[in-house]
Amino acid sequence: MEATVSSGQMLIGLAVGIILLLILAMKTRIHVFVALIISSLVTGLIGGLPFADVISSITKGFGSTLGSTGIIIGLGVMMGAILERSGAAEQMAFSIIKLIGKAKEEWALALTGYVVAIPVFADSGLVILTPLAKSLSRMTGKSVIGLGLAMATGLQLAHVFIPPTPGPLAVAGILEIDMGMMIVWGLVMTLPVLIMSTLYSKWLGKRIYQIPTEDGTDFIRTDFKQEYIKSIENMEQIYKDKNLPGAGLSFAPILIPLLLILGNTTVDFMKMEGTFASFLKMIGHPVIALIVGLLIALYGLGRGLTAKESADAIEDGVKSTGMILFITGSGGALGYVVRDAGIGNALGEAVLNIGIPGILIPFVIAALMRISLGSATVALITAATLTAPLVPQLGLNPVLVAMSTCAGAVSFSYFNDSGFWVFNGLYGLKDVKDQFMAKTMVSFIGAFSALALVLIVDIFI
Repeated sequence: MEATVSSGQMLIGLAVGIILLLILAMKTRIHVFVALIISSLVTGLIGGLPFADVISSITKGFGSTLGSTGIIIGLGVMMGAILERSGAAEQMAFSIIKLIGKAKEEWALALTGYVVAIPVFADSGLVILTPLAKSLSRMTGKSVIGLGLAMATGLQLAHVFIPPTPGPLAVAGILEIDMGMMIVWGLVMTLPVLIMSTLYSKWLGKRIYQIPTEDGTDFIRTDFKQEYIKSIENMEQIYKDKNLPGAGLSFAPILIPLLLILGNTTVDFMKMEGTFASFLKMIGHPVIALIVGLLIALYGLGRGLTAKESADAIEDGVKSTGMILFITGSGGALGYVVRDAGIGNALGEAVLNIGIPGILIPFVIAALMRISLGSATVALITAATLTAPLVPQLGLNPVLVAMSTCAGAVSFSYFNDSGFWVFNGLYGLKDVKDQFMAKTMVSFIGAFSALALVLIVDIFI
């Protein structure tokens, strides 16, 4: 890059590129993937990179990002597809409800959503588990809004914070964070948030009291009365009749890869050496661990499916992931352009001069992207990409930067968020005020309570 290019010109290039990205994604028919590539071109050219160098940065960034995350995303989606098709997701829900106990259905559904979203996309998980929430509502007399919102919150938090879902996986790759550390910190940061969000869901269930009709096609809304609540008597028989796979086998494809990855992280953290340590590092590599999980799903859960049903489930899952991979790669392309043009250093200097706490930067960027575009995954990738150059310059902890990024991406689920409309449609919310009180408000609670935890931890680290 030429020495004549000023920091001001670099920052102008970044600002123009981001504004262009928002305009293209929000106001035109151009897909976010293409908008990110165009934004990368404009950012690099205005920022002072020659055209050939901009193209080189885009292609290198795209390939490098997918090289580190694409295989893991693909394996995770395949595994999730088998969990959906085999009924394992429903079995996990039933097992968690039995474990937590009756009269605690909101907590059980919140934890169910949290676990299911690790291998299954949040919107898909919501569709899969909604019949369970409706059934529980009819059996217990509790509002389907409170039950469904608790479950949706669990789904969203795991989707945004915990690999191998694409967003947090990409964040870990961009910020060069060990996968096991990302999982551990995602769990630490989100479990307290899940508690707060579930308490809000319980409260809202009494303010928006709806019960599904017997055929499940509509809802009956009335004022809440405590005497409406009743105990479940026949749930066990209902799930026996469904002939679902066993609980241990249903959880195994998720828990075993997570334990293997965490074992790899433990070996690194404790600086263990020897043959056994080498084996743990190999089997705990995210790619190998997810292959193990997929094999367990295929040859354990998949025994109840024909070979064609398994293949069709995997193909359907992979089809839905193609665009996620493109967006992930194009986010990496923008990151390489920002780095190669020197824009990251210029942005770091500007932040130091303004005096904004560095740990807030990824939160603000992710929140703005989520508000503007609606996609948590795009918000995560963009915020991590733009913040990565600042980590060494501002002396930030990369793990906390990742958590701040994830917190911002949880915020503001509203009209341009697909999950917002999926929830409203499934749970019969038609009034804008009710829609805002449900999905939008719980996203605010999740985002800012997670940010508060990040700031508290940042004080001590």
